[in-house]
Amino acid sequence: MSDADGPTEKTGRFLVTHAEADSAVLKDVDDGQVHTLDGNPGVEPNDVLDGTLVAQPPMEVTWEVVDVESRRSLRVEESAEPPTARERDVADSQAEGDITREERAGMGEIHVITVPDEQTESAVEDVLDDEATLVRAARMDDVVRVEIRTEAGVVAVRYLP
Repeated sequence: MSDADGPTEKTGRFLVTHAEADSAVLKDVDDGQVHTLDGNPGVEPNDVLDGTLVAQPPMEVTWEVVDVESRRSLRVEESAEPPTARERDVADSQAEGDITREERAGMGEIHVITVPDEQTESAVEDVLDDEATLVRAARMDDVVRVEIRTEAGVVAVRYLP
């Protein structure tokens, strides 16, 4: 790859989507580009790195992490706690299938999704399994935990520090 074909160095925020002893896969959370690392610098799935990658010669199809400005690990979990009164009010005021995003008091965000009662558990599974949940969390500074609170018809996804 020449400079005309694209950058050989990239700085940004990356989500580790896969990691083994001798390789790892990082996803740029801003543009979605996937980068396969030539080796594993000690990262694990769900780690978020702010740093710089450099394409490895001669073919420049694998990358190496050359600088890490910051690193954090994300957790996604279903909580035994029910949605808050505010989250239930938001769900009651919107149609099934709608989502409301609000800033959380302090840091983070809360997403309230209204679903048919009988689809609540499958909606939770979708959120737990969706890589986009992690990408959203990775984009938010200081978020390290995604907590999902539910009751019939309501899924509250809380992005927390």
